[in-house]
Amino acid sequence: MTTDTRATHAVVDGLRGHPFLEGFDPAYVEALADVAVPARYAGNHVILQQGEEPTQLYLITSGRVALEISGRTQPFRVDTLGAGEEFGWSWALGNPGVYQVRTLEPVEALVLSAVELTARCEADSAFGYALMRRLLGVVAERLRATRLTVIDMYLPEAKRAGT
Repeated sequence: MTTDTRATHAVVDGLRGHPFLEGFDPAYVEALADVAVPARYAGNHVILQQGEEPTQLYLITSGRVALEISGRTQPFRVDTLGAGEEFGWSWALGNPGVYQVRTLEPVEALVLSAVELTARCEADSAFGYALMRRLLGVVAERLRATRLTVIDMYLPEAKRAGT
């Protein structure tokens, strides 16, 4: 079996240029290149179902996805993510996925195995700490976005009710 060095270089360059890894130790980025795989998804494709056990971290390199939560009759969009953003962080907590992730258009991403990431975190605590700090930032941002969406959705009703 041969390795396509162009593909390997493209993965390394994609990781180096992704905002999630900005300022990350270059040795860590090189290590991530061993577990990152480029992936393409068609438009209107569900990549992750809400409640599904996530097994990968996705770094979006092009296209847009919708983060959705179950609604009474249909999914409700909480946020939209694009190139330079990421999703699939729930694996780090051992929790089921919080959102359904659906492509709004064709999407390209670098996909990293949760099993491999966990093994690297356990083998190198400095790497694990750096990665978890970044993931915690993602969690905080998603919580903020969800909060703002819910406020926008219910604020008119709350004002009418006099609260």
